[in-house]
Amino acid sequence: MFLHITNSNLSILLILIIITLLGVINHLLKRINQSQNKHNDISEYVANLINTINSVRYGNLIARLGKHPNKDLNEVSKCINRMIETLNDREKMIVEYQGELRRNNDFLQVIINSLTDCILVLDEEDKIIQYTKNIAQWFGENNKIINSNILKYIRTDKKQSIKNLNDDEIYIEASPDKRFTASVTRLNSAEHKNTYLMIIKDVTNQKEIETLKEDFIATLTHDLKVPIIAESNMLNFLLSGKFGELNEKQTEAVENMQKSNNELLELVHIVLDTYKVRDSGIELFKQPVVLSKLIKEVAAEMEPIAEVSKNPIIVKIQKDNELLLDKFQMKRVLKNLIQNAISYGKTNTDIEIKLFERDKNAIITVKDFGKGISKENISKVFNKYFSASKKFRKIGTGLGLYLSKEIVEAHQGSLIVQSEENKYTEFCITLPM
Repeated sequence: MFLHITNSNLSILLILIIITLLGVINHLLKRINQSQNKHNDISEYVANLINTINSVRYGNLIARLGKHPNKDLNEVSKCINRMIETLNDREKMIVEYQGELRRNNDFLQVIINSLTDCILVLDEEDKIIQYTKNIAQWFGENNKIINSNILKYIRTDKKQSIKNLNDDEIYIEASPDKRFTASVTRLNSAEHKNTYLMIIKDVTNQKEIETLKEDFIATLTHDLKVPIIAESNMLNFLLSGKFGELNEKQTEAVENMQKSNNELLELVHIVLDTYKVRDSGIELFKQPVVLSKLIKEVAAEMEPIAEVSKNPIIVKIQKDNELLLDKFQMKRVLKNLIQNAISYGKTNTDIEIKLFERDKNAIITVKDFGKGISKENISKVFNKYFSASKKFRKIGTGLGLYLSKEIVEAHQGSLIVQSEENKYTEFCITLPM
């Protein structure tokens, strides 16, 4: 049986298909509109988010995202708002910390600017990086100091490297009437390993007082020399029997007086010679001197003094040399070193004197096995007026080693010391051949 389709049935079918398609199209249009609305909503949220983030970026930490009907987007807003609140809290902490640092820095700056000393920071090429205010007055400059070489403003007495200054005298061109000392230290920092700190002190008043003191001592010592020599001559007359024979005890007493008088006269000579060194340097009268003979001669002269404290003087000659020396001055140096060894060595211990050659230099060492010198004081032993005698209740001016060093250096040599407390002290004279 065949289905017979009429025109009316076909029309109805077409109407039904069209109605169905219209329904489908309407549904699709609704879905498209919903997607567009959702897309527009997300675009608006993203725009608000970008605006808020940009506000925070430029310092507006009170910006916040509002609530959103979408649950997921609302959670994002909450997280971002919490992050902004945390940033706001951190900024407040940083501001407080910066304020505290600024106050501390201002206080430190006030302290530094109140110092009478001047502080400079130098780079490895000796250029000035930073400085305190008072240096502008000393240097006669205001705004041109930064990046200038320090040698533009100062000179050193010994033409030594700036980085080796250690409380040494310097001369500032713009302040010729003042006296200065300077010290330089490398900064102990990995970030600033090639940066140096220089401290310059105005020691004008100190030097003036020191000069007055030295002039007074020199004058007084010079005036003391005359009666001491007169006393020495009188003691010699007594010992020679010019005023009658002395018995054994009287002779012993006068000899002891003569010994003390000679020691006092030697101290006077040391003081006077120290001032001669200051004013005009050491005048040398050189002649050929065989070092072994000189050492043995001095050792023989010092032996009676060493016997009192039972310190045998042991002379060891490895290689002899003949040099042009001022014999009188070099004897003075050796006597002073041996006297120190006797004074500070332990009883019943040797005093060793060695002569040898090293690197085309004649080397003389004087070593005792006694109290030694502390690490604190070893760098001061050649300073004028430094003496350990007070510590050990002995008499001494502290000038002997200072004068000895000056004498050796006048011979183009060097005098150094090595020591270990309660073990030994060794002075080493190096003389070029």
